[in-house]
Amino acid sequence: MADHPAPFFERGALNMVIDLTERAIREVRKILLEQTGSKARCLRLGVRGGGCAGFTYIVDLCSRPTAEDRTVETHGVKIVCDPVSALYLDGTVVDFIDEPTRRGFVFQNPNARETCPCGTSFGI
Repeated sequence: MADHPAPFFERGALNMVIDLTERAIREVRKILLEQTGSKARCLRLGVRGGGCAGFTYIVDLCSRPTAEDRTVETHGVKIVCDPVSALYLDGTVVDFIDEPTRRGFVFQNPNARETCPCGTSFGI
């Protein structure tokens, strides 16, 4: 990856680390600016059961974190993640690609033991 990742969560007793590349940060900022009429103020990252390999990634916008969410602000982007997803995403680097055949956020998850060919789901 050409971009240098920015720290997401600091490691600690109940914290984790997720890195966003500069490309991902730029895209999140762009999306949030485009949503000026909505209440979206945060990027939500998570996982849920499903997909080809067992789990699928969630990338969404939200207006604010819940009381249980892990939250951090990095480079002006507020990012939230629920505690269960935090277990699966610890150490993940999130990038953004914009290619002729594929456009979107890409997860490089060190916890994934398998990844489906489409890149949107993983297995532990």
